[in-house]
Amino acid sequence: MKLIVQKFGGSSVASAQKMLNVAQRISSIRKRGTNIVVVVSAPGNMTDELITKAYEIADSPDDRELDVLLATGEQQAIALLSIALKSLGCEAISFTGPQVGIVTNGNHTKARIVRVGAKKIKSVLNQGKVVIVAGFQGVNKKQEITTLGRGGSDLTAVALAAALKADICEFYKDVDGVFTANPAIVKNAKKLSVISYDEMLEMASAGAQVLNARSVEFAKNYGIRMHVRPTFNNSEGTIVMAETTAMEKTVISGVTYNKDEAKITVRAVPDRPGIAALLFSKLGQADINVDMIIQNIGAEGKSDISFTLERENLKKGLLVVKKTARQLKAKEVLADENIAKVSVIGVGMRSHSGVAAKMFMALSKMKINIQMISTSEIKISVVVDRKDVDKAVNAIHQEFKLGRVTT
Repeated sequence: MKLIVQKFGGSSVASAQKMLNVAQRISSIRKRGTNIVVVVSAPGNMTDELITKAYEIADSPDDRELDVLLATGEQQAIALLSIALKSLGCEAISFTGPQVGIVTNGNHTKARIVRVGAKKIKSVLNQGKVVIVAGFQGVNKKQEITTLGRGGSDLTAVALAAALKADICEFYKDVDGVFTANPAIVKNAKKLSVISYDEMLEMASAGAQVLNARSVEFAKNYGIRMHVRPTFNNSEGTIVMAETTAMEKTVISGVTYNKDEAKITVRAVPDRPGIAALLFSKLGQADINVDMIIQNIGAEGKSDISFTLERENLKKGLLVVKKTARQLKAKEVLADENIAKVSVIGVGMRSHSGVAAKMFMALSKMKINIQMISTSEIKISVVVDRKDVDKAVNAIHQEFKLGRVTT
């Protein structure tokens, strides 16, 4: 019998009526004889609301207790969805992450999955029931609740699909699929029918919020086909799958952006071996991820080092960098929150030249200054002023002719 893992995001189950609509969709598929495992996020903005409450009580809430708190959002969602399915005459049962054997490491609030149990789920599926699992959570070896970080429910769905050898893993969102750009700012953005794992991974890491980057990486490693679909209509959505030769014919698949980054610059550090190693090892020890890095050679044996990081980590990062800068006898440390990253992505870059020049020309025409540049095999990213993001994305999208064909 066919087995599908379906994941529904918070916006899909944000109200009682939306919960019932989701239950009706699941029930109709189950009636066709398909086994279904459903992963659900916390309803609406509940996770953000819980985080806000925690920070109203303490400036730095304990990570272990945050996990206990945040896991309750998904627990509400699975129980309500199970109730909705049963009201429609569809047999269902809900489980938390720990109950189905999702085991993680010990890193609270950003745990990584190390093992997924399948025995319990298979047993219930054999009874003809729909299994509903709380996303975003697991349990460590100390039997403590852990959460997987932002987008963790996507990762839960893919991990379960791999453990159960599901035929496909579907992600129901409040968008019609994956687009060449955010349709909210690019009016003629085109929905992609198919995209490669590598392109989707780069898009996710560059700011696109359709899928969690870790979930795409997991799916690629285990060969799990992903299907991004809209919750509220029957559009076919977008398939995320292994790269094919045909995909290389399209030079650029999309333009994405990330406004949630900040830049730190360390001025006039000694230009000698080991300086960068010391600086970034200190940031790593503080669990701060760094994105783009530029080092400029200055005068008199001094250089400047600039790098970007998540804006939510700026305050923490500045504390680390300022302390290290004093140790290095750097001149000063500067911070800039008014930046954003804009990226073009496409597997066709491997076999086509001139992509960077075309991107830079589009920005030049709009008089948009480029502050930093980074490249990978299938991605080019630039840092620009945050106020220029919409203009930059539209200019690049138009330059590469990525819009819908109109008649």
